[in-house]
Amino acid sequence: MKQQMGMGVLKVGATLAIVLLFVIIHLIAPEFLPELFTLLASGDIPATVEYIRSFGEWAIVFAFLLTLFTNALGFPPAVIFSTANVILFGIVPGIILSCVAETVGVTIAFVLMRFYFREAAEKAIAKSPFLAKVDQYSGSKGFIIMLIGRMVPYLPSAVMNAVGALSSIRFRDYVLASLVGKFPSTGIEAIIGHDIIMQQEDNTRLIIVIICAGILIYAAIRYEKRLMSTGTAVQEMEKKE
Repeated sequence: MKQQMGMGVLKVGATLAIVLLFVIIHLIAPEFLPELFTLLASGDIPATVEYIRSFGEWAIVFAFLLTLFTNALGFPPAVIFSTANVILFGIVPGIILSCVAETVGVTIAFVLMRFYFREAAEKAIAKSPFLAKVDQYSGSKGFIIMLIGRMVPYLPSAVMNAVGALSSIRFRDYVLASLVGKFPSTGIEAIIGHDIIMQQEDNTRLIIVIICAGILIYAAIRYEKRLMSTGTAVQEMEKKE
């Protein structure tokens, strides 16, 4: 009972700390949050590029923070900022910046969601043998599931954030799978966005990257189905024994 009360107090304190952070940001720069949410709502990549560029020598820092914030929030699609980053800083530096910022963002989302909702998920899992099996499976195969999910271009971050936080995947596996998996997906998204926005005369790279994206998505779906079918077969064998 005391432990539950203590956890409740801790959650309230954490919530107040998050609210206080937004209040402090608003007091320091009143225009920052409204402009940010306007950009997020519009999804206007050229406007996002100009907004980041307006910070001058601090542009790379704000690009990192904006990309991080978007991924921690889970929406809108991170491709808005990954594309803006490659337009501003170049293909390779922009992809590296985006991948690192996105990984930090989804890690923050993982910690917050697991802190607030894992206890409720455990109660639901305890009442359902099926969910218990899924939870157990996510613990043993969590790294590969998260890696495949992060590698799929245009898959919403919010989905994988929730899957990770409410499953039994270890923190280390989540972070490593997210970092490694985001390089191909973010690279594909950023290059496609860059070439479309910049209207490249030679579309060879764009076509190649789109084909790679299709192959990656198809391979990920096939492998995921294979993993799930293998898991189902193992469960059936366990039942027979």
